[in-house]
Amino acid sequence: MSTGTTPFIFFGTDEHAGTILDELKSAGLVPSLIVTAPDRPKGRGLQMTPPPVKLWAQKNDTPVLQSEKLDTAFAGQLSQVNGQLFVVARYGKIIPKEILTMPKHGALNVHPSLLPFFRGPSPAQSQILEAVSETGVTIILLDEKVDHGPILAQEVVPMPEPLPRAYELEDMLAHLGGKLLAETIPQWIAGEIDPQEQDHGNATFTKKIKKEDGLIDRAGNPELNLRKIRAYDPWPGTYFFKDSTRVKIIDATLEDRKLKITRVIPEGKKEMDYETFLRN
Repeated sequence: MSTGTTPFIFFGTDEHAGTILDELKSAGLVPSLIVTAPDRPKGRGLQMTPPPVKLWAQKNDTPVLQSEKLDTAFAGQLSQVNGQLFVVARYGKIIPKEILTMPKHGALNVHPSLLPFFRGPSPAQSQILEAVSETGVTIILLDEKVDHGPILAQEVVPMPEPLPRAYELEDMLAHLGGKLLAETIPQWIAGEIDPQEQDHGNATFTKKIKKEDGLIDRAGNPELNLRKIRAYDPWPGTYFFKDSTRVKIIDATLEDRKLKITRVIPEGKKEMDYETFLRN
């Protein structure tokens, strides 16, 4: 499958955007340019570290553009590439309307939920927290509002059982989204898709997750606590305090409708069984 003579530019940053690029490449769709975030200091040594998508670009000999600001100078650099379609997936920045309208075929976005549900920054985590029975991905034509544009394609799948962890769900939806994107791009360019306006009256919105959201009240609702443990893995993680010691929860199950914590990491110590922790 190919876009023919239609070059496209890919905007993305994290490892799941890299998964989407893998699926596009498998279908014969490789971008002319990849736009991603600047390198950031990371780890204890604060070494400048490239985002995963930059590493993908280097491995696949694809030009990279990293810019902190999406301003006039950035738009000028984009215009030199003559991308006739933008594809945006897990980029992490809101792209101004002036840039979205640059390419002939507009800008497509793959979103890991069944829009108009779960718009915003934490769709995978929110779907786990709500224990939805169905999940999926949506391809939209981007406009200036977040996750608001008309739908070009959508695929519905059952939510995996048992309830997945956030990184597992995000990985699954990245593969699914990449495959759907690879099918949608040629059809969109060929004029074979009629965009469908979202039902904005039914839209639901997710919030930006904060570190303190991971605090677990062990006396709280057991099912909700288990969902939090799954939804906040790997970040921000879930934890509780015992005698002023912060204890990170690694794993837990439900037994007789009660939360059974199985693995923990007490602050300053190694991972251990919960029972071992209680005996110490």
